Amino acid sequence: MTDFKLITDAQWRERLSAEEYRVLRQAGTEAPHVGEYTSTTTEGVYSCKACGEELFRSTEKFDSHCGWPSFFSPKDSDRVIEREDHSLGMTRTEVLCASCGSHLGHVFAGEGYATPTDLRYCINSICLTLEEKPVD
Repeated sequence: MTDFKLITDAQWRERLSAEEYRVLRQAGTEAPHVGEYTSTTTEGVYSCKACGEELFRSTEKFDSHCGWPSFFSPKDSDRVIEREDHSLGMTRTEVLCASCGSHLGHVFAGEGYATPTDLRYCINSICLTLEEKPVD
């Protein structure tokens, strides 16, 4: 098993495209409404593009009309790390892959969505890979 904490910056640049690197390793954001998974309803499991860790299921994905894929819960709570983010002059909660530490997006609460958790994990499509399969 790879210890992703030992991968150097140069190795990440080799593994990822320039845009994937910008978003996953430099906490960038892809443009809204352009990502591959923004509107997909395909059944399956979404994994981290950087390391392959399974993060979200299609059964927790919902259409928030925000321009990025939205989920109301991760596959398992220990698959993601949530930490305070003070960039852009505001306080938000950043979501990172627990396996490799890559930036995925942000989670927002209390927006009034009719979901079981009232959370919106707003995740960049470019950070994900979808494996189509029935979800248990």
